Amino acid sequence: MAEHAKKHGVSLLSIAIPFATVIGFSAGIAGQLGYLERTATTTSAELAQTVTVPANSFAYRADGEFYKNGFAVDGPMIEKTVSAGLTIMKYQVSEAEYGRCVEDGACGAIPPAHVHGSAFPATGVSYDDATAYARWFSKKTGEAWGLPTHEQIAFAAGSKFPDDALGVDPDSRNPALRWLADYEREVRRKAEGDPEPKVRGHFGENEYGLADFGGNVWEWTTTCHRRVDLAGAAPAKTSSICGIYVTVGQHNSPMSSFVRDPKTGGCAVGTPPANLGFRLVRDDRWYASVVMRLRDRGIISQWLAAETTVGKLSAER
Repeated sequence: MAEHAKKHGVSLLSIAIPFATVIGFSAGIAGQLGYLERTATTTSAELAQTVTVPANSFAYRADGEFYKNGFAVDGPMIEKTVSAGLTIMKYQVSEAEYGRCVEDGACGAIPPAHVHGSAFPATGVSYDDATAYARWFSKKTGEAWGLPTHEQIAFAAGSKFPDDALGVDPDSRNPALRWLADYEREVRRKAEGDPEPKVRGHFGENEYGLADFGGNVWEWTTTCHRRVDLAGAAPAKTSSICGIYVTVGQHNSPMSSFVRDPKTGGCAVGTPPANLGFRLVRDDRWYASVVMRLRDRGIISQWLAAETTVGKLSAER
């Protein structure tokens, strides 16, 4: 949004003031009408364990397909300094937790082939399933919860976040070098690991207490897959309503939003994920829960809600 504003010569302040006015005015009206009454029936602590990743600096490999002079190259490293902590579910959402959403009629059932037991992570879930759960969970708790962005999960995953770089000279004009390196990596990936989901906690924790990241369940993010030309005047991202989202586990893999079983297809580049699951992050900004309820009541648009709640790294607060 900041880039968009800069492009058109509009200051962030000129956007922030009217936006705050709109939110405040909408909240006032909604409050008078009783739309913003807290309807939560339980707390998030009762429904899921969380960890809070402390403010710190980190670096990660950018998501997407990158090209330079017509040849595929590794994505650049991005360095970030985060000024506020990030609260994220310690474990991937379990079958038992997801089942409560199904019982309430807010989520679609997990396909029988992906049912393993209540203590296992919920797998066989699409992006659409995961966002439906986030809506249900937010309504249950009265808090703003959603899928993380690629950057947020990189922040939370810490040392366990994958680096998909092949290490081939970006100035090389010999495509065979990259093709060979990619082929060797895919052979290794296919030979490694057990695709059968494991009981939560099986894959251990990272330095922040985040459990099972990088095991054999890839996690949905809200980040759209993109192709970037590094030689262009300005890297162009795909539309935010792209339908193909980045999933992350042992490596990054773009998947169509409706796919539940990654082995059946869905835009995966290279070896597809073994399983698809998810965990949620909480947006603690003061207006996040208000925006969420305004969106659910249809008082503000889905686009405006997405621009202002979960989906922006806490570093941007």
